[in-house]
Amino acid sequence: MSDTSISKSHIDIQEDEIKQTFNESQKLITVEKEIGVWEACKLYPKEIFWCCVFCLGVVMAGYDGQIIASFYALPAFQKRFGELASDGTYQITAPWQTALGMGSPIGQVIGTLCVAWPLEWFGRKLTYTVVNIGVIGLIFMQFFAPSLGVLTAGEILSGILWGCLVLIGPLYASEVAQIKLRGILTAMSNLSFVIGQFVANGVSDGFSTNETEWAYKVPFAIQWAWPVIILAVLPFAPESPYWLVRHGKIEEARRAIRSIANKSVSDDIIDERLKLVIETDKLEQEMEQTTSYADIFKGSNLRRTEICTVVYVIQVFCGVPFAMNYSTYFFELAGFEASRAFDLSLGSTAIGFSATCFTGLALSYIGRRPLYLYGMYITTAILWIIGFLDIPKNYDSRPSLANTQAALMLIWSFIYQLTAGPLCFVLNGEVPSTKLRSKTIAFATAIQALVFIVATVAVPYMLNPDNGNLRGKTGFIFGAFSLICCLWAYFRLPETANRSFEELDIMFHNKVETKKFKDYVVELPEINSEKVIDSEENVSVSV
Repeated sequence: MSDTSISKSHIDIQEDEIKQTFNESQKLITVEKEIGVWEACKLYPKEIFWCCVFCLGVVMAGYDGQIIASFYALPAFQKRFGELASDGTYQITAPWQTALGMGSPIGQVIGTLCVAWPLEWFGRKLTYTVVNIGVIGLIFMQFFAPSLGVLTAGEILSGILWGCLVLIGPLYASEVAQIKLRGILTAMSNLSFVIGQFVANGVSDGFSTNETEWAYKVPFAIQWAWPVIILAVLPFAPESPYWLVRHGKIEEARRAIRSIANKSVSDDIIDERLKLVIETDKLEQEMEQTTSYADIFKGSNLRRTEICTVVYVIQVFCGVPFAMNYSTYFFELAGFEASRAFDLSLGSTAIGFSATCFTGLALSYIGRRPLYLYGMYITTAILWIIGFLDIPKNYDSRPSLANTQAALMLIWSFIYQLTAGPLCFVLNGEVPSTKLRSKTIAFATAIQALVFIVATVAVPYMLNPDNGNLRGKTGFIFGAFSLICCLWAYFRLPETANRSFEELDIMFHNKVETKKFKDYVVELPEINSEKVIDSEENVSVSV
């Protein structure tokens, strides 16, 4: 028998193995899809609870980023660390605003890229524990910072840990969630960001008239509450079943799935969920999915990495730095008193919180793609309108223009937090392969942080009266970028709703066109026969 015959025989065996894997897993996927959302909530309540625990870390990240930005308009912080301006008020200069705003994103670039390895080596649970212990220590640096330099250093070091937490939250949710709950639980990461921002704005609003150092020290001290709560309950949390299966800990994976399910869920269903995890892992092995950073740019993974990265970067380009992170400062520059500026920002985050709560309901009836696209269309239009309202030369004498801009900012917040904001985390949890998910999300988060650094450098100079003084005209800049993002989303963003990870693996492997994702009938992946023959020809065999 020739070497070529052996190679063909090997291919036939591989095709049979994939076919068997595919047929068995499809039965399990059908069972998962037939369960309704409310039924899934009743069957897996602990799944929801533990996802909330892991998303508390994202709350911390959202809180820290918002609290720093709100300090620029806080009288006590301005007087302690600012410089006396020509109008007799104290201002945090644009360079220091840039430095403080860059601290957390710089740290996040380091944190997200580095944490991917311990997440794979030691698991989600142990890594999350160590990061929260580190958070407790670094908050001391922020609390006792005697200067803006020390505070900036504290922001950079803390940012490393925020980057870890921002990655762990959606990663864990995507790996423990039942198919019907996956979109809701991964969208919880955005809700967590909003909660953090809402609490930060509420705390800042409460101390806006306090002229002592406690006006900014207490907000830092509040951060100690989150890691203490997390560390108190984390020992009882289950590990990710996907991670356990990849490390050969099958029985532990079964116990993890059992622990997040209601007692009424039969052992047979638990075994079926475990088998689905095993079959997904097996299929990715047969597709030669490896786990290095280089692999996220190879084959079908390149497309998946592109989608995850761009939807994350869109969070910056669509106007978040302007309409959310610097909203308090913008309101103040638009002519509102400091107390009212804080009230408006608090209202913006409250509206965003409500909108994100509705996202779960929207995802149950509307696909990812249409919800994302229409959300981007509306938010882009709002940015352009805000810009046009700032054009009249008598802007300063017409408070109605500033009031209209403020109202549009609130509407922008609602639409964004209902659509593109939470869907970024949903897509990042669904699009990557299970083996490369941590590294794909880490890369996307790091790129987003780098782009956010650029925005953090630019936005203070755009808004500061002594520099660009663009005020609402900043909407033109982000509106232009957002328009480009709309075009990308229309041509490149696929529909991933109600698909298992195995189905998505096959669809990306088969290079399904973007607009055909929704109605595509999943077929077996093709085997690269030439590659198998090449590998066989390197082996000396004669029969």
